[in-house]
Amino acid sequence: MNIAILSGSARTNNNTIRVAKAIERLVSPQHHVTVVDFQEYDIPLIAQGGMPVEGLSSFQSRLVQAMDEAKVILIISPEYNWSTTPEILNILHLLPTKPYMHLFSDKVFSVVGVSTGKGGKAPALHIMQILNKVISFANLESLVAAKIFESHFTKDALDENGNSLGNALYDQGLQAYLEYTLKISERWFKP
Repeated sequence: MNIAILSGSARTNNNTIRVAKAIERLVSPQHHVTVVDFQEYDIPLIAQGGMPVEGLSSFQSRLVQAMDEAKVILIISPEYNWSTTPEILNILHLLPTKPYMHLFSDKVFSVVGVSTGKGGKAPALHIMQILNKVISFANLESLVAAKIFESHFTKDALDENGNSLGNALYDQGLQAYLEYTLKISERWFKP
């Protein structure tokens, strides 16, 4: 199964990419995984011209291709002022329109919230709410998985390459989240 992981923080050396790399490491033996790192983010706001299909940048092309080819899209967001990042909000407002609406059709979406301390629920719930609205409004056949993963104290749980630092509860929680997401996805796409 093709999986796209959107690592939604544009900050250098962010914790979100740690979680994206950890997930990639855990699921890539069985699945094709593409990580889109928002540290390269360059999408203008809608009022600034949006993202015309012609002349996409390298990052924009990678984002569109990853979402287009994926059956499962994991969106990972740090807790940013009690919500998600402006970059994720921008793509969730910009892309669910013509000519990119197909990127939200026939998909399973799943969400991870990241925090340096105890947190991550707020951005995950906000993203889920927006995704459900997009799917409902556009009458798409997609699913937002109900289970989220809250990555607490991320730097204490994962190194910069996404390797576990030995926090058994963190590792078990991430594994349970991924098993649930993959199980739901397999059921959704079952012939």
